[in-house]
Amino acid sequence: VSYKLLIKAADMGSTKAMERIAYALLFGDQLPQNVTAAKDLFEALAENGSHKAQTALGFMYATGIGVDPNQPKALVYYTFAALGGNLVADMILGYRYLSGINLPQHCEAALVHYRTAAEYVANDIALNGGVLTEKVRLTERAENLSSNGEIMELDLYQYFQLIAEKGDVQSQAGLGQLHLTGGKGIEKDYEMYSEGSEAVPQNNETALQYFKMAADRGNPIGLTGLGLAHLYGKGLPVDYEEALKNFKKAADKGWVDGQFQLGVMYYSGFGVKRDYKMANKYFQHASQNGHALALYNLAQMYSSGTGVVRSCVTATELFKNVCERGQWTERILSAYFAYKENNIDSAFLQYMFLAEQGYEMAQSNTAYLLEYEQPTLVAKTDCYPMALIYWNRAAVQGYSYARIKLGDYHYYGYGTLVDYETAAIHYRLAAEQQHSAQAMFNLAYMYEHGLGTEQDLHLAKRFYDLAAETSTDAYIPVFFALCKLGTINIINSIQSANVSKIRMYKDL
Repeated sequence: VSYKLLIKAADMGSTKAMERIAYALLFGDQLPQNVTAAKDLFEALAENGSHKAQTALGFMYATGIGVDPNQPKALVYYTFAALGGNLVADMILGYRYLSGINLPQHCEAALVHYRTAAEYVANDIALNGGVLTEKVRLTERAENLSSNGEIMELDLYQYFQLIAEKGDVQSQAGLGQLHLTGGKGIEKDYEMYSEGSEAVPQNNETALQYFKMAADRGNPIGLTGLGLAHLYGKGLPVDYEEALKNFKKAADKGWVDGQFQLGVMYYSGFGVKRDYKMANKYFQHASQNGHALALYNLAQMYSSGTGVVRSCVTATELFKNVCERGQWTERILSAYFAYKENNIDSAFLQYMFLAEQGYEMAQSNTAYLLEYEQPTLVAKTDCYPMALIYWNRAAVQGYSYARIKLGDYHYYGYGTLVDYETAAIHYRLAAEQQHSAQAMFNLAYMYEHGLGTEQDLHLAKRFYDLAAETSTDAYIPVFFALCKLGTINIINSIQSANVSKIRMYKDL
């Protein structure tokens, strides 16, 4: 029904409706997939200045989907889209400059693009909370996806209230948060917004009551809530010293929001002497536990050299991490559902669009679909060479399975020439950097047979042993490999002994 209305709106000249229809046609999402029709619509929209259409055309020219690949043309479309305020285009350009994809590597340019998108995402998370999207790797053949359904706020409130009254500390803290935020249960920005909802009326006094109950029992959520009440005068007089004390207790218990709020206090000098090193310390702790705003603040510190030695690469990587929590992440779920429904072409294009934005998981999923499903949008002869590109991009971002795949492709000659030396290099990288048991086993095999490296039975045994120590799954194949290796050593010893005897007899 919604797309029928969109089509009607598009017929009436609505640009937003036409953009949504064009993307639906491109990805086969809600409408039957029709790449040619999508391209025609995108071109018409782009001529009228649509930045979403320019991004889509950049994607099509970059990947050769529906058009002949043309990297300069793709770059022009992406650049115009970013200049017009399209944040997805900013992510794409940020990733390209960071990784040197089809243009010279340029960290400072990458930083500008990623910071632009990250600022929007950070503000959105501060106001509305983050997008929680389960990211499923097709390489792991995950069969089950946890329910993405939301619990009604009223049900959540009644449940918390019931067990809070029985003394459950977590529920007391949860109730405090629900009352303080008006039912959303999400901490907003550096202070809490009082919005209220039909389910749970906003009430500082009730929030405080529950936070105190939880804090008295040492619960870190309650302590953080109490700290915020003191920090911003929500139901209590402003008291920076008390706020700091409560945040410190919560942080010491490993609570991410307590760590983040401590970082904010030291960064801003609220009630304490401004201390960027302490701020950095607590933002680091919070970011290691996935706190998006802590990541954003750290990125800002590294980009400006505030309290730390300036590092363009570190700042850009941190901004990238924040960007990948934006609302566009929801397409990951849409791509996975298309895959589960066996709509391979739709899943493939959606993953590839996310891969362009720099999502490592989308890059490995794109490579997986090219290798194992061979989408009809790509000629069969091009599937392996294209998969090699995406395995490489995922491997550069640290995914060990992708690194092993690169070794396999060069070992067997998939999408490239057989090259044992390059295969060995990739296996060695996966073994040394990611401690992959599979890579250790493969490397051992290559040392055993002298493939891509000089034959070395001692090194072969060492890597077989390491594989068995690293993973119990490797124990049985390693056992048989070592038995075989032992036999080879015995044969070599006998042959050496026989050669020695022959020489001795000759000497006689």
